[in-house]
Amino acid sequence: MVDDKAFHPWDDPTATPLIRIEHISKRFGDFTAIDDISLGIYPKEFFALLGPSGCGKTTLMRMLAGFETPSEGRITIDGADMAGVPPNKRAVNMMFQSYALFPHLSVWDNIAFGLKRDRLDKDRVAARVDEMLKLTQLGKLARRKPHQLSGGQRQRVALARAMAKAPKLLLLDEPLGALDKKLRQETQFELMDIQEKTGTTFVIVTHDQEEAMTVASRVAVMNHGELIQVDTPGRIYEAPSSIYVADFIGDVNLIEGRVGAVGELAELNWAEGRSLKGQAGPSLEPGQAATLAIRPEKIAISREEPEAGNRVKGRIVDIGYLGNLSTYHVKLDEGPMIKCEVGNRSRLARRDFTWEDEVWLSWTDTAGLVLSS
Repeated sequence: MVDDKAFHPWDDPTATPLIRIEHISKRFGDFTAIDDISLGIYPKEFFALLGPSGCGKTTLMRMLAGFETPSEGRITIDGADMAGVPPNKRAVNMMFQSYALFPHLSVWDNIAFGLKRDRLDKDRVAARVDEMLKLTQLGKLARRKPHQLSGGQRQRVALARAMAKAPKLLLLDEPLGALDKKLRQETQFELMDIQEKTGTTFVIVTHDQEEAMTVASRVAVMNHGELIQVDTPGRIYEAPSSIYVADFIGDVNLIEGRVGAVGELAELNWAEGRSLKGQAGPSLEPGQAATLAIRPEKIAISREEPEAGNRVKGRIVDIGYLGNLSTYHVKLDEGPMIKCEVGNRSRLARRDFTWEDEVWLSWTDTAGLVLSS
């Protein structure tokens, strides 16, 4: 991921976006796929469109590529209005989930295909293909056909072909979806390295939260054709603007109640005579329905009641061992099930806690976030 301290043009009012999406809507008959979206994406950004299936992220990408025409609004790329500009005339390339490699062509010829179509001379084509082979570490595989490659290698061929024409914008549609988990994680870092070396603006469509949080400089969380929150991965995770974003990104515990006192911290009255504190989300008023969002890894578990901070008591009903951490599901005496994660820093000889144990869960006043329901 791009270093947020060195790269944050979205915080600079003088910075000019490479892509401007202005009040874009897209309708298919009576169905609204994209509903009045406005967004700026900056040069050299690795930008992620994240959301569940059917949220509109692929439709938005297809409008950037020129495969769909907006019903309303406009898109500009590097200052040029894209209205009426066909896909092959845009400084944009797209890498599809299926990779769409030509099975009868070698790796070298797959990468060279678009350059030859543009009728570049042989020396320029060869130099550019060799540059892409080096960038994607495919030099030794240049003469192989796609069926002789692994999934990760085919993915890199598709990326090299998409990058060969030096587009200002590269669109990636679920590019790692066909890879197994371990290879997908390795390839995420390869993508980030290539994006940083080339300085090309990447826009990736994904429903994989971990993938978006790993690779992107900023993430746009979408639902039902709308942008719910656009921010850095750190702020999306630590300071979600709504319960939807908090619940969609990673694991979270949600405790419902009503707002008590509100300041920098907000008090949530959630059970008879019981209250919890958390950082105050936007637009909170005393008495309104609200929810405390607290991440499992921010919760401590103990046998004795802690002296300070938020604390609740319950009984362990389930335990999950994931190697690097253990997960405890605790049913509160008064309220919901709470999930707590504890890192396994030493070899597990015996459990400190087991099923049916009565335990206390605790967290600091600033660890959770109180959001309006």
